[in-house]
Amino acid sequence: MIEEEEPLPGQPTACPPSTAHRLFQTLRRSLIAESFLTGEEKSSHIQAMKVRKMGRKGSKKDAHFHGGVSTETQSAGVPGTAKISRKSVKENTASASQASFIRKQVDPDTAKYFTEISNVLEGSEVDLEERSVICGNALEEARGKEVELATDYIISHTMQTLLEGCSLDNLCAFLRSCGNNLAYICMDRSGSHVVETALKSLARHLEDDDNHSLIEETLSTLIQAILVNPIDMICNCYGSHVIRGLLCLCKGVPIDSPEFHSLQSSTVLAERLNFQSSQLDGNKSQQTQPFPNQLKYLISEMVNPSRVDIGVLQVNQFSSLVLQTALKLLAGSEQDLFHTIPILLSCDVDNGVEGNLIEAKKAKKILRLVEENAYSHLMEVIVAVAPDSLYSEIFTKVFKSSLFRLSAHPCGNFALQALISHARNKEHITMMLEELDSKFKDMLEMGRSGVVAALVAASQRLQINESKCCQALADAVCSTNEPSACIVPRILFLDNYLYCSDKANWKWPSGVKMHVLGSLLLQTVFRFPSEFIQSYITSITSLEDNQVLEASKDPAGARVIEAFVTSNASTKRKRKLIIKLQGHFGELSVLPSGSFTVEKCFNASNMSMRETIVSELLPFQTELSKTKQGPYLLKKLDAEGFAKRPDQWRSRQTTRESAYKEFYEAFGPRDTQSSRSGNFLSSTHSKSQAEGLKGMRKEIYDGFSSSFSHKSGAPFLAHQGSAKRKKAENKQVPGGSGLPKDDDTFIKGKSKKQKVKTSGGIAENSHGTEDLHGEGLSIKNKRKRRRDG
Repeated sequence: MIEEEEPLPGQPTACPPSTAHRLFQTLRRSLIAESFLTGEEKSSHIQAMKVRKMGRKGSKKDAHFHGGVSTETQSAGVPGTAKISRKSVKENTASASQASFIRKQVDPDTAKYFTEISNVLEGSEVDLEERSVICGNALEEARGKEVELATDYIISHTMQTLLEGCSLDNLCAFLRSCGNNLAYICMDRSGSHVVETALKSLARHLEDDDNHSLIEETLSTLIQAILVNPIDMICNCYGSHVIRGLLCLCKGVPIDSPEFHSLQSSTVLAERLNFQSSQLDGNKSQQTQPFPNQLKYLISEMVNPSRVDIGVLQVNQFSSLVLQTALKLLAGSEQDLFHTIPILLSCDVDNGVEGNLIEAKKAKKILRLVEENAYSHLMEVIVAVAPDSLYSEIFTKVFKSSLFRLSAHPCGNFALQALISHARNKEHITMMLEELDSKFKDMLEMGRSGVVAALVAASQRLQINESKCCQALADAVCSTNEPSACIVPRILFLDNYLYCSDKANWKWPSGVKMHVLGSLLLQTVFRFPSEFIQSYITSITSLEDNQVLEASKDPAGARVIEAFVTSNASTKRKRKLIIKLQGHFGELSVLPSGSFTVEKCFNASNMSMRETIVSELLPFQTELSKTKQGPYLLKKLDAEGFAKRPDQWRSRQTTRESAYKEFYEAFGPRDTQSSRSGNFLSSTHSKSQAEGLKGMRKEIYDGFSSSFSHKSGAPFLAHQGSAKRKKAENKQVPGGSGLPKDDDTFIKGKSKKQKVKTSGGIAENSHGTEDLHGEGLSIKNKRKRRRDG
């Protein structure tokens, strides 16, 4: 019997082996395994390897879970060997002295049996019912050998197939029979995949309510096995991923849901800048949880100070991921958060009272921990999900008076961004600005534009200190003796300007890519009421014709142009900018980002400029029809109708505008003097009204357009990676996650296409069947009733 050697507990972890060394070890293990096989067995063994394609390569999808095992956890699969930090190694000497677990090699007869099972299951002649029986029988043969089979690099793939195809009874029996060895399986490279497959199979059986009792019993067994020594599994790169899947299963959410694992940086940025609602907000709604007691029990025991060393969990990167998932799943449950978060802050939960949980000494320790990479990520989630009173205490006792210091720190600044973007009230933003408004220039020069952007977005969201915030940003890039025309160009090329040795003589750098965060800053600024951003409006309208064209061709710059065109600025100012693009709308329309700019310019133009825009698109119709957004743009602007019958086209445009104006006068907000381009979404108090306004506006708009189904394009941040965008397009709901293109596409209702009668025929509509002449009468009647009332 050949036994694989594992490092002893507490033994220093070796440096990551080279590629050649790993290849040598793989070949060595293969030769040892083959030495036990006869000629016939070797043949079937090699054939199975080819069919199953045993190379388990790390994909981008799960790279943040399995990719690149650090030197801290090279002893994966051995409880007690996770090297957390220098301090934790000394503190956990007792735990590290446990006996090493040595996995036994699978005997040749068993290996041959499961190879034959694999060959049978891969045949197309096995029907579903027969497949379930075969899988169940094979799992019965695996009883007592679960560890050896699940952790075998080859047979583990067969075990995954069996767990996917077996009945619920066989599945639960396999998991229960793993017993106390479950931790060893979960912490193995191959075994973790087996357990994850089993959890996904359990999730599929949740659709039948009759299965809940059996699944609940199985989950209780798994949780008890994990809690025998939870810290080793939580701090393991493979085991931590299994625990996160188990937490999601207890909550009743998809195990692979990115919402509760690691979000893309573009998604996080969109949430922090108010371009997208936080996914945690949606989770706060009380949804049906299949196993709430198991979820709460597992989380409470994972952070139980009597079971685990909280100091170890705070600084380990893998335990940080587990705790982040746990907190996200508890979002909205204030009682559980009031119990869990103080423990993660190293506070005395038993003796503390609400509002006075954090002592002065603890506050200083927390502030130091925020500068640790793992704890910084954990703090981002803590401030996002913390109840309001607990958030206020964390802000006032831990962060206040140290904001600028944290903004300069490579890790701490991300926790600060989260703290700012999740500010609960106007008082918080006021205190933050008092501490940081004079430091905008310093933060930009340090490369901390994300902190500045979070502050600007928070001021816009809570509608507090708007003028002060916009002025602070302008002062950071433009001195008092310089003209305001330089503000927008310098923010568009933020890095290029800040790192210029001669800032006084800096000029627009043609051909240079525009700064993404600078673009996002300007997009946020143009969502403020126009009275607070006059200097920015003057600056953007002062751009030269060639500069406006270059900005429109750049993905980041195009979003700024669109934000200005859809802002609260006066119509005269907007058209002053639009005219500078005259003669170039055709070439812009064929660009991926330029097509959106053309559409926004069209919506903000008068009839004469609309005719100019459409006429410039006509020579590009063939080329536009081959692009993604081109067909939609041609239909939206009704280019074909304009080419055939310009007079009727003008009539339809005029009628549509008239219908919209009546609708807006009847249903538009009374407390604002915003024009048509006003951004309803800038007000957090009228969000529900904005949804209704958008739906009715789209109904009127679509009633006068041809029957073309609108599919919104990818958001701005998605333009930065076209390969990722194409992969996500099939799953993306129109107008869903990502940065919005304007207030028209930011809120998407449910699209149920129905027919609407119009003067020009029948057109598809996304809301219902209405006669537009009747709609006009109903609007007038409503206006009359409102006056009489």
